[in-house]
Amino acid sequence: MWNSPDKAKNISSKFSALKNKKEKYLSWSTRVNELNDLFEMATRENELSVLQNIDEDINKLEKELSSYNIEHLLSGEYDNSDAIVSINAGAGGTDAQDWAEMLLRMYQRWSEMYHGYGFKLLEMSPGEQAGIKSATFKITGPLSYGYLRSERGVHRLVRKSPYKAGKDSRQTSFAGLEVTPVIPDLESTIELKPNEIEIETMRSGGAGGQNVNKVETAVRVRHLPSGIVVRCDQERSQQQNKERALEILRSKLFAIMQEEHEAKLKELKGDVQNITFGNAIRSYVLDEGRVKDARTKYETRDVQAVLDGDLDSFIYEYLKTTISSI
Repeated sequence: MWNSPDKAKNISSKFSALKNKKEKYLSWSTRVNELNDLFEMATRENELSVLQNIDEDINKLEKELSSYNIEHLLSGEYDNSDAIVSINAGAGGTDAQDWAEMLLRMYQRWSEMYHGYGFKLLEMSPGEQAGIKSATFKITGPLSYGYLRSERGVHRLVRKSPYKAGKDSRQTSFAGLEVTPVIPDLESTIELKPNEIEIETMRSGGAGGQNVNKVETAVRVRHLPSGIVVRCDQERSQQQNKERALEILRSKLFAIMQEEHEAKLKELKGDVQNITFGNAIRSYVLDEGRVKDARTKYETRDVQAVLDGDLDSFIYEYLKTTISSI
């Protein structure tokens, strides 16, 4: 353990996940016993208001158990891994860049407020007038990749543009999400040959930080065979940014390997359906007050709650659909 920090971190993560499961079970067991005792007392005394409260508590408990069942079924090879997420503004000009920043805030709140996950911004390129062109961040916590892989794809925003003169007309904007797992010992799996990568250094942009705009701490890594470019500028030193950029690059290359393997299996099975980048997985229609997932048909009218990070209902509906089809 002491001689292998990566192994120790992996074991510690598994231990935390098991401990979390045990604590949930003990909590549910205690609550069920308390509800049973309360139910006996309420029926004996004919306390209708208490019975109503018990019914509400049971509904809450059922929702928690339903969520846990989905967690229990997330048994993919990398579902328990941390996740690296990239957001890229698509068609829609300034509105799309604003939308990309809204998504960045949404996933940060989802990770920190709704799950207590760690959130670390790795790279961000500001928009020309507002918002961001792109951002890459790392989410650390049990099953973070298992959950977030359901968010891959195009997210569509429909609203009255605050950036155009004719504000009565609707503007449709797009932003794409890429999600890859953080895999231990990926260096031994994905070999980066020195003659296949180009590494550039530059000054970081933005405000704050002693080194910002003074020292070339930002790093851009280009993988020549695939054309993938990764930029990292949020760490304090050039070496740290280089390590993070190479980690992201390896994750992206690994994801490509997985996709090629899955595509080959589908071809062998005779499955010729393709899901292209242009198909939005979810639409957020602000003036109608509606968010709808195109894959599961699940929708909600509480748009602001979703934009504030309340995404679990969408994630669970998608996972239930995909897990039930396996």
